[in-house]
Amino acid sequence: MAYSEAQVIAGGLIHIPIVIGLFRAIEGQIGKKKTLSTSTGSSVPATKAPARKKPHANVPVNTYRPKAPFEGEVLENYSLLKEGAIGRVNHITFNLSGGDPQLRYVEGQSIGIVPAGEDAKGKPHKLRLYSIASTRHGDNYAGNTVSLCVRQLQYEKDGQTIDGVCSTYLCNIKPGDKVKITGPVGKEMLLPDDEDANVIMLATGTGIAPMRAYLRRMFEPTERQKNKWNFKGKAWLFMGAPKTANLLYDEDFEHYKKQFPENLRYTKAISREQKNTKGGRMYIQDRVLEYADELFALIEDPKTHIYLCGLKGMEPGIDEAMTTAAKAKGINWAELRPQLKKEDRWHVETY
Repeated sequence: MAYSEAQVIAGGLIHIPIVIGLFRAIEGQIGKKKTLSTSTGSSVPATKAPARKKPHANVPVNTYRPKAPFEGEVLENYSLLKEGAIGRVNHITFNLSGGDPQLRYVEGQSIGIVPAGEDAKGKPHKLRLYSIASTRHGDNYAGNTVSLCVRQLQYEKDGQTIDGVCSTYLCNIKPGDKVKITGPVGKEMLLPDDEDANVIMLATGTGIAPMRAYLRRMFEPTERQKNKWNFKGKAWLFMGAPKTANLLYDEDFEHYKKQFPENLRYTKAISREQKNTKGGRMYIQDRVLEYADELFALIEDPKTHIYLCGLKGMEPGIDEAMTTAAKAKGINWAELRPQLKKEDRWHVETY
């Protein structure tokens, strides 16, 4: 049965006095000072639970938006690959000085890049997000730069090689060029505040970007001097690459490992040069299985965080490896992973 608007309003008004009276009766019963029983049977006034502070509430987000981006000047742009590597990967640094307000960020966040030019429809290109590869202090430790690790996207379509719009633009820019930057964004990949935390990092390709920021914050001498956060836990990086020449920032990580052997482990999976136990190519999930006992011993520690970053295609392999490794220890990974996520200990950023 349908009702007119007037009938509905009238019916509602009739019930208002009844509702108010009922509410006041209830209020009279519970409006007196609330009490809680103690173990001795006496009563004490109830206290309101303190408001729970939102995690990472002070982390900067969206200082600059697409409609009003910051223009940062390119300071450097160089290749990260060695001779014989596959593809094209560059390290690019931008000057953030002069911003009002200053664009600030923390390790694990991303920034947006708006490539110059227009698309096929004559509209400005849309922004792309890139994980930040530098610490909040920047590569120069002055707090006024941001760095990215960018792989040029290329794919085949109808027999032709297509270059990714933004990645090609970034790989081709030169020092002195101005680039539109937005952000920062993201709280999924932030490091824990606990200096005694354990950090397991699983990365492929340019997924190493946030891991590089973490490791610089943990182990770079100048960073350690500037930080009020002094890492004392265990860090373990699993890095996947097709060839040795494609390992990004490898020399830096090897140096950190030598300087801090008690705090850093660095395990590589080089698919076209190493074999797994079955004789196939060595991928990062094979390394996870190889070190399953040690990994799960760490995961059992509530201070352990796991970070996964790289191509989305790596997720199923990692998940399968974790499932197999967990099963061998009598653990149900399908139940454990959501629990780790709930505890803010499982961090994933894939693309």
